[in-house]
Amino acid sequence: MALSAPPSTTPNPLKTLAKTPFLPSLSRPLHLSPVARNPRPLCNLARASLLAADAGHRDEVLRAARGGLGNCLAETHLDRTVPGLGSKSSGKVRDVYDSGEYLVLVTTDRQSAFDRVLASIPFKGQVLNETSLWWFNNTRHITPNAVVSSPDKNVTIAKKCSVFPVEFVVRGFVTGSTDTSLWTVYNKGVRSYCGNVLLEGMVKNQKLAANIITPTTKAVDHDVPVTPDEIIKSGLMSRHDYDEVSSKALSLFAYGQQVALENGLLLVDTKYEFGKGADGTIMLIDEVHTPDSSRYWIANSYEKRFNAGLEPENVDKEFLRLWFKENCNPYDDEVLPEAPQELVCELAWRYIFLFETITKTKIELSGKEEPIHERISRNVSQALSCL
Repeated sequence: MALSAPPSTTPNPLKTLAKTPFLPSLSRPLHLSPVARNPRPLCNLARASLLAADAGHRDEVLRAARGGLGNCLAETHLDRTVPGLGSKSSGKVRDVYDSGEYLVLVTTDRQSAFDRVLASIPFKGQVLNETSLWWFNNTRHITPNAVVSSPDKNVTIAKKCSVFPVEFVVRGFVTGSTDTSLWTVYNKGVRSYCGNVLLEGMVKNQKLAANIITPTTKAVDHDVPVTPDEIIKSGLMSRHDYDEVSSKALSLFAYGQQVALENGLLLVDTKYEFGKGADGTIMLIDEVHTPDSSRYWIANSYEKRFNAGLEPENVDKEFLRLWFKENCNPYDDEVLPEAPQELVCELAWRYIFLFETITKTKIELSGKEEPIHERISRNVSQALSCL
């Protein structure tokens, strides 16, 4: 997929967004203070938080997050507590149990990046699960999904399907800090990436002329970038299935960008996973447009910061990634430093801020009166007995 050459002068990215048919203009400004590009010192992050529009609510959530640090859901063992539930398979964030006809997906509070777990974030599993459920419900006009029910704040019960061994990463900007991010490979001189031709002269955080897909194969340790032709030739997907899924992925991303911009945000990139049901229906699975699978920036400060060479104000885990990159080698070091509590609580707030901004609802935070694992076990047992 060829991209048009960038202009010779500094681009005006928000004007480009406004000209894109599926993106409306930003309806209202967000009066938010910028966050420092470097997350250190920690006190500056708290005082200069880009998400301090409602300082009282933010302080309330931060207090709740500090109180919840000792009640995070890092591991689950439902196979020991729920009768008839099969063994567990664990991903970076979700634990999946086979109940026979259905899958029980438990979203934990684990925070992953660089292909390893960095920390546990209070309320994260609940927020990710409820964020995905909102997007699943609001994207049914684009694609069917595998959701059956959600018996608990951290749990989704889903239909079984044959999962395509490919992740569909859709990107709207040249950015990122991981080894497979578009900016990392572009900055190393790569100009042909996953079947996309990238022209010279682009800079970090610049908007692409058109959204692109950079698929990866799903690997245990590290996802591997791959071209569409390689996917077809290796038999990972048929040409028909790849074309249908890639079309759905681009449509989902376009809709996500529209909803985000209507709420003062830029959906920068994301990843989707799909599967095929027994009847041949292709379904969206896993998660949708969460701050784990997606990168979001504040829209009304993006252009000014881009032109000044500053990092965009982000509403995702990028600042935590950057902290680890500055304080260790997160890929190679056997033992990583402990994530500072201030950053952990800040990330909990950002996840909640994003959910509430997109859905226009306040999230109901789980209390400490009952251990999370006991609550989940009870709710899953009840739900499965009714299926």
